[in-house]
Amino acid sequence: MISDIGYGLNSLAHFALLLLLFTVRKPGLAKHLLVLATATTVFWSTSMISALFGPISLSWLLTVDVLKQLAWLLFLAGCLQDNFTSLRQVLIRPATLAILLPAALALVVPNIIWIDASWRYLALIVLSLEVLILLEVLYRQADNDQWAYKPLVLYLGATHLFEFVTYANATMVNQVEVGYIAARGYIYFLLIPFLIVSIRRISHWGVDIFISRDVVLHSSLLLVAGAYLFIMAIIGYAINYLGGSWGAMVQIILVAMSLALLATVFLSNSFRTKCKVFITKHFFANQFDYRVEWVKLTKTLSNSMDSQSSVYECALQGILKAIKYDSGKLYKCSQNDLELMAEIQPLAQEDDNNNEPEILRALTDYTKSHAWFIDINEYMVKPFNYKGLNLNREAVKQWGYQFYLPLYKHDALWGFALLAAGEKEKVHLNWEVRDYLTAITEQVSVFVFHHEAAEAVAENAQFAAFNRMSAFVVHDLKNVLAQVDLILANAAQHKHNPEFIDDTFETLTHTKARMDKMLKQLTEKKIDNQGTHTQCKLSQIAKEVVDNRCAGIRPLPTIHVVQESEVKVDKEKVSNVLYHLISNAQQATEEGGRIDIVLTLDAQHNQQLVLIEDSGCGMDTDFVDNRLFKPFDTTKGNAGMGIGAYDAKTYMDSIGGKLNVQSEPGKGSCFTLAFPVN
Repeated sequence: MISDIGYGLNSLAHFALLLLLFTVRKPGLAKHLLVLATATTVFWSTSMISALFGPISLSWLLTVDVLKQLAWLLFLAGCLQDNFTSLRQVLIRPATLAILLPAALALVVPNIIWIDASWRYLALIVLSLEVLILLEVLYRQADNDQWAYKPLVLYLGATHLFEFVTYANATMVNQVEVGYIAARGYIYFLLIPFLIVSIRRISHWGVDIFISRDVVLHSSLLLVAGAYLFIMAIIGYAINYLGGSWGAMVQIILVAMSLALLATVFLSNSFRTKCKVFITKHFFANQFDYRVEWVKLTKTLSNSMDSQSSVYECALQGILKAIKYDSGKLYKCSQNDLELMAEIQPLAQEDDNNNEPEILRALTDYTKSHAWFIDINEYMVKPFNYKGLNLNREAVKQWGYQFYLPLYKHDALWGFALLAAGEKEKVHLNWEVRDYLTAITEQVSVFVFHHEAAEAVAENAQFAAFNRMSAFVVHDLKNVLAQVDLILANAAQHKHNPEFIDDTFETLTHTKARMDKMLKQLTEKKIDNQGTHTQCKLSQIAKEVVDNRCAGIRPLPTIHVVQESEVKVDKEKVSNVLYHLISNAQQATEEGGRIDIVLTLDAQHNQQLVLIEDSGCGMDTDFVDNRLFKPFDTTKGNAGMGIGAYDAKTYMDSIGGKLNVQSEPGKGSCFTLAFPVN
């Protein structure tokens, strides 16, 4: 009777595993071999139930044991390599034939000729050893997958080690001990969880068995209850055995108290919730395919956006698609007010509901201190889960929205999303949905905050561009003022000279053109960097700058033309660049010093070189590297803008040229401008 119970439990357990394997839709060799081995184990275990088939003969016992070993050996032969696609490939492999041959002989030969039982015991010992050896080979070659194969090794290793001990003992005493045979059913039954865990872990088998959550949750709670009562019964039995006349009374009290304690524990909502969360977290596949959902969310958020409002709509659409809901709203909290940023498929009953502002204020106040997602349906049934939240229940019933999802920025409430299922199936807010929505809302929040930051940066960039343009205009105005000052300085002496009058009008005409251009830049709020590029000689531009714009300051530069070729440049831009550099050289050089402007060709790099050399105070390496070309950094105090050298370098870079500086304190500086020759 005891033996039948063990084999019966084992048959039911392996039969349940067999049904689960049949639910796997993905075909594969591993599944088929596992089905064969499990079915054989079910047949072996069922045939051992004497209440169904009567007393078990020794011949039948040995035959079905060999058959079971043969099925598991075939399964292990298929596991030794993971590139088999059919059973035929496994069977024609020489190694497989060598593995199966002992089991095949032990199964067939006794049915042809008489074999003494001791030899059949020995054959089963060999088969058990063969399984153990194959398990060691399989575990060693698993390498990085040893963690996945370990439960399988434990299941088959423990069961076949017991088979080895059983038949080793039978060989020594020349008979099979009944106790060993009776215990086998229980051992296989207790070890089957290792097989199930291994099937779940080994991913390349493609066997993804599924068990209903409700079935496992309820059966797990019953299993816990049974284990608890079993432990209490053992304690009570021990007290009854050792306690003499008062043991029975203590046993009754202990059982009654244990039942009361068990009922108290299982009536606890928090305990049952923790049990459910633990089981679903560690024994089930996830409700969502996170890889697919993440790709879908990324595609939704990366859709082209034409305006800021569509950013918020895209964010709301991403949250809705994540749980397959139809309707939703996205609000932003601005001080003490709520601003509706996006809305998708508003609910029909909203027009008749004037209580939404009151509900939103209560929810917002609650989530400022509790960073929780709120399921309105759960609140209506279990308000104790949201302690401190007080809503008008009648108003909530008419409202229609189910989920309130707060969005946080730097631990402060930025806003929230309202979701409604519409015509879709409603989702229950369990632990997994909470974790999933937490990841979704964090990603969507980053998406929204990124675009808001980008808008702020773009706006600041516009102001920065306008300020930068204004600085250049002011700098040009200073240059225009310098020209007017030069005219006024020479007017008293040369006002009756016709040539001076002609030069003055020419200079004023040029000045007016520059001022018109600056006014246009201010009006259009941008800098015109296009200019007009023409073929010209740089020596002529340098001479005009020296004669018309630098003649009022000493020392006066000297121009030396060694070699020259025409270049295509914006004459006005080049004039400004040369004026900035020459003017800086004049200010850094004493009146008795020297400034030379040398023009030569670099034939190797096809460049026209303009060297501006002075014998002034010079600059140290740190100043040249870190300050010289930094905009708005000046050593002239309020007299300078700090953009002359920066403007010169920027223009040279824009035309594909180069501006190099060599300087040494006390010995002067040399600015080299390299213009590309077309």
